[in-house]
Amino acid sequence: MVLKEADFVQARARIESKDHSLRDKTMALSEAAELVKDGEIVALGGTMYSRAPMSMIHEIIRKCKRNLTVTRNMCSFEGDLLMASGVAKKFITAWFSIGVPWGVSKIMRKFVEEGKVEMEEWSHLGMASRYQAAAMGVPFLPTMSMLGSDYPKHVPAKEIECPFTGQKVLLVPALFPDTTIIHVQRADKYGNLQVDGMPFCDREMAMAGTKVIATTEQIVDSEIVRSNSDRTFVPFFAVDAVVEVPYGAYPSECQGLYEPDFDHLDMYAKMVEEDGIDGAMRYLDTYVYGPRSFEEFLNLIPFKSFAKVSKNMRVLYGK
Repeated sequence: MVLKEADFVQARARIESKDHSLRDKTMALSEAAELVKDGEIVALGGTMYSRAPMSMIHEIIRKCKRNLTVTRNMCSFEGDLLMASGVAKKFITAWFSIGVPWGVSKIMRKFVEEGKVEMEEWSHLGMASRYQAAAMGVPFLPTMSMLGSDYPKHVPAKEIECPFTGQKVLLVPALFPDTTIIHVQRADKYGNLQVDGMPFCDREMAMAGTKVIATTEQIVDSEIVRSNSDRTFVPFFAVDAVVEVPYGAYPSECQGLYEPDFDHLDMYAKMVEEDGIDGAMRYLDTYVYGPRSFEEFLNLIPFKSFAKVSKNMRVLYGK
């Protein structure tokens, strides 16, 4: 049964009933994608074009999942693909665009204006608070964010008077994903996940999700994880599947390894600028539906593109 967004009692029961044992959770991308069911609330880790779980997004699209409610704090290029492919019926986010250089997503505007996809927009802090409430297992959290704006008129938030101070506060409901999908730099086979750089809301999404799928640049020995245990931001007992996918966030970035491929994103943006939805569908046909796997998709990308994004990241790190 798909959970109602803020049903914290049922959500806590689902999470508590999971198999929390220490076991090998490695599996193929196609197998992990089967954990995502039609009609679910699916949370995507990373933000904008940073650590988007693109390999799993490709697989979900190829498997023709339907009626997903997709939540991410800042949606980017992946949102366009999930809309154009017919996978998503609703988005819950604080921002939606391919990226700053290309302005508001034309695909999003078309689908929302035509009523094909529902858009629920919150502030950045509002989104983070919803994930945090769910991670804590409580039905809501109070915040000052969004007060004085039109947001509360359009989202399921409740304005109340603080019982201690008499001041107005806004209660934002917890957001419990059925499935959370995140991409990380390294993980062990049990599902201990480590990231370099900004964690964004990935930890909260993972702790709130009934199922958690992690794609990783590299599966490492558990001894390596234990020797740097302070880097583990999501523990094994929260994770259900681990998939090793080098360049699994491409064309978004994975800090320390490669930066976003802005040339690739610019190519997609020009396709949409010229042909609208037909341009987006042409991209999907070439780069998502055509390849039989994410590895085949990567083989379509010129080697010089990988060399460039990897070199640019090394320059940022002074290597």
